[in-house]
Amino acid sequence: MEPKVRSASTITMTQIVLPFHANVAGNMHGGEVMKLMDSAAGVAATRHSLSNVVTASVTQLSFIEPILVGDLVLCKAELTYTGNTSMEVYVRVDAEDLNSGIIKHVCEGYFFMVALDRNGRPTKVPPLLIENEEEQRCYDLARKRIQHMKEAKSKSQNC
Repeated sequence: MEPKVRSASTITMTQIVLPFHANVAGNMHGGEVMKLMDSAAGVAATRHSLSNVVTASVTQLSFIEPILVGDLVLCKAELTYTGNTSMEVYVRVDAEDLNSGIIKHVCEGYFFMVALDRNGRPTKVPPLLIENEEEQRCYDLARKRIQHMKEAKSKSQNC
């Protein structure tokens, strides 16, 4: 299987925040943000693997700033790691105030996706071709997160 570069699957999805996306204070619901992030991660992982994917886990999801009704949400997803059948996708969310043009970083997280074949079984994914030091740093950090996740899962099963 030929390795693929990160940029081949990187995507940006956008959405205007409407009142039905928000709470009574005018802030976008966290679940709506997570849904958009999960969709973006799924598209990036599908583009990389050329197969159906499912979300296996989400780590380090951080809400940094509120997103307001009327903001344009920009959700960028890019692969940081590939395993045998799995991929980690970093998703960064920015919000643009369309009245002022100010863009702020509002949320980020890591989505662990698994590629599935037509029978719903995990299937191999192309390796991620690392092109520079920054991508290597992201890859190494992803491996550490995944190892930590596996250790935490192992510990929680012993309770």
